[in-house]
Amino acid sequence: MDNNDLIKRMDELDRKMDMILDIVNHQKMKTEEVNDLIADITIVGKDIYDSAVEELENQRIELHPEDMRELGIGLLRNIKNFNQALSLFESANDFVKDAQPIVHDVVLDMIQKFNEYDKKGYFDKLSEFGKVVDNAVSHFTVDDIRHLADNIVTLLETVKSLTTPEFQKLINNALKVFETVQGEKIPEYSVFRMMRELNKPEMKRAMGFMVTFMKGMSRE
Repeated sequence: MDNNDLIKRMDELDRKMDMILDIVNHQKMKTEEVNDLIADITIVGKDIYDSAVEELENQRIELHPEDMRELGIGLLRNIKNFNQALSLFESANDFVKDAQPIVHDVVLDMIQKFNEYDKKGYFDKLSEFGKVVDNAVSHFTVDDIRHLADNIVTLLETVKSLTTPEFQKLINNALKVFETVQGEKIPEYSVFRMMRELNKPEMKRAMGFMVTFMKGMSRE
């Protein structure tokens, strides 16, 4: 082996030793950093522990090892329930994310509807209707409302009867006749002329209707 080969090997050996020293120094620095972190955590943990112990003493709370053991066992026993709760929370979170566009569209539709109702005057009419209710409540007493509740079925039956086609036709005809009579000049009738009118067939039918109606009312 000549001198050149020896020098090359020595240089290579020096380079490798430098690499090993760098690795050792780097590892030493990491070890020191970890030790410093452990020391800091230990100090902070001790401070937290001392503060917790002092607070527990001030609150007169005693922690027994048996209680802590039961707490740990209870937590371990309910890990499955905790996992299910987390799964439900994640599902609820996913549902909220999926429902946000739908809720957004629903809110926009509601705003548009409210705007449409406002333009049509629904809210103004409801406000006036509230005044009607207020006047009704102010006018009627509690006894009046109680009597109304006792007779509501009879009143509804009466309203139902008033809405039948026959009764509506009768009322309509009566209104038409009333309007016609109002527009005409009402003649004067003497007793004898009235008696002659009563002998006419239509008047006899009218009187028959009135007599029959009055008899029915008296029976009821």
